[in-house]
Amino acid sequence: MASTLATLTTGGTVVVPSKFNPLSFWRIAKDTGTTWYSAVPTIHQILLSRKSSERPAGAERLRFIRSCSASLAPQLMEETEAAFGAPVLEAYGMTEAAHQMASNPLPPTARKPGSVGRGTDVQISIMDAAGTHQPAEARGEVVIKGPNVITGYENNPDANATSFVDGWFRTGDQGYLDADGYLHLVARIKELINRGGEKISPREIDEVLLTHPAVAEAVCFGVTHPTWGEEVAAAVVVQQPTTEADLLAFCKERLAEFKRPKQIHITHAIPRTATGKIQRRVVAEAFGPKG
Repeated sequence: MASTLATLTTGGTVVVPSKFNPLSFWRIAKDTGTTWYSAVPTIHQILLSRKSSERPAGAERLRFIRSCSASLAPQLMEETEAAFGAPVLEAYGMTEAAHQMASNPLPPTARKPGSVGRGTDVQISIMDAAGTHQPAEARGEVVIKGPNVITGYENNPDANATSFVDGWFRTGDQGYLDADGYLHLVARIKELINRGGEKISPREIDEVLLTHPAVAEAVCFGVTHPTWGEEVAAAVVVQQPTTEADLLAFCKERLAEFKRPKQIHITHAIPRTATGKIQRRVVAEAFGPKG
């Protein structure tokens, strides 16, 4: 919807490589005169890992770079903009909304790192557990309403009973709207880590780990604990040698004690879906306690 149909509707041309290949990406962009591309953060990270000291040929016509389908760390946004010389616009979408719900705007309007921007012809609000709409900066569940949002799941009354409240669709994401109306996502509600009653956003810990110079990718998740119920753990992919002890010490300096990962797995790859999304439940199953 966002990349293909929106482009065709406005008279643009869509370039569809047979598969993503970082070695040919910029050659294709140069040969076709590409003016923007949309990708998940994983692809931005792969392109960054292969960049040289100069802006790649093929990036000079880029008006912007779009990022969607998974959270974009502010650090990755900053590095991508610096390397490819174009503003990075993080957006937010889901199938139930015919994809896009929010997006950061093009310059000169402000784009905010860590935010998915303002609603794009979609009403966005924040609700508490009782269904009360919340003021700016207050956290709660992100709910949406608009002509592109589904009004029900076919033949699934149970899902319909829990997914809608007063005409608003419940996204299952926790977040808040700032004073400018920009949406900030905190976590999937089901992915929040409950450590002794403290609700911890795994994304916050991801972003701290990603500021470590050796870390290329980071995913935090909860693992069962006999006393606390859940404890914090993480898996990272590194781009230069480091140790778990070094990463734990790094977190100790930047996170409150209850938020610090107690175990960090250094691995070659993070499990992902076919579309490049990270599902923390899958990561937890891969790296959490066995048996």
